[in-house]
Amino acid sequence: MLTITVVLTLGFVFGAIIQYASLNKFNVISGLATLDNLAVAKAIALAIGIGVVILNIEIGLGFATYHTKPFLLGGIVLGGLLFGAGMAILGYCPGTLAISLGEGSVDAFVGILGGLVGGLVFTLILPAIDGILGPDFGEMSLNSLVGTNATFYMLIFIIGSFFIGISFWLHKLEKVKDYKWLYAGVALAILNPIIFISASTNRPIGASTSFPYFADLLTGTTQNSYFEAIQKSGNWELIFLAGAFLAGLIISLVKKEFKLTLIHSNWKKYKGTSASKRIVGAFIGGFVLIIGARMAGGCTSGHILSGGMQLAISSLVFAVFTFIGLLATGKIFYQKS
Repeated sequence: MLTITVVLTLGFVFGAIIQYASLNKFNVISGLATLDNLAVAKAIALAIGIGVVILNIEIGLGFATYHTKPFLLGGIVLGGLLFGAGMAILGYCPGTLAISLGEGSVDAFVGILGGLVGGLVFTLILPAIDGILGPDFGEMSLNSLVGTNATFYMLIFIIGSFFIGISFWLHKLEKVKDYKWLYAGVALAILNPIIFISASTNRPIGASTSFPYFADLLTGTTQNSYFEAIQKSGNWELIFLAGAFLAGLIISLVKKEFKLTLIHSNWKKYKGTSASKRIVGAFIGGFVLIIGARMAGGCTSGHILSGGMQLAISSLVFAVFTFIGLLATGKIFYQKS
């Protein structure tokens, strides 16, 4: 019970951070796909930049361990492209779906349904597509390549500074005065290493594994090796996202901002006011999002954010292909009539 309370609390804090800077909003994430809103990119770059230093020093001191994801070349490349495409169409990430659902976003609920179907389908088709996910180059990271030495620590400061510089460069390009992304980035850079600590939960932030886990439980599709492999992490992430949902719900109610919404202004701007079109788009987006995430073995929070802080090669490459998929889909999908 204590563990559940801790994970719920951590999820609530995560949700509150994301919600504070509006990084969960459809308009913000779909705005990144059209390069009209860079808040998410800025916050993630800053969080990685600061987190790289904090987390690797924490691990070096023995308070935590690495949890890098294997570099499955096919899964990372194809999964990243699909994940980016799904993210553009849906306008949410696996972790932000729960927060926006708490705020009353109906399209987030539809996206979750699409994601659950995607999670179930991935469980069923994995034996057939397993061959295209490789080759497996193992758990590669800067630490595994360089080792824990003076050169490694010098490099993490240089790379961390590089990511921080990118965040402020993007902010300068955007020419906005809102600095909520900065506070959210710093908060995420602190929260993730706290979650990593062996005395805490001894794992990274994550979200997408909860979708196949919950879908498999609901349908009784549990007698397979994939469910056995994701059972522990899927359960943790489901509780974590429940905390994020509560953050979205409670904070929006307290601030009197809770509102049932299906069509957001950015969708209306490009796609009109058809409810059926948004429902279909959200479902397909959620489906593709989770298929891509599971092919790659993670999502925005579990791969790009957590893996980026560990300087995992798989996560950095996944981030590149996610961005390619996001921008390419944004350019095609969000065209004014």
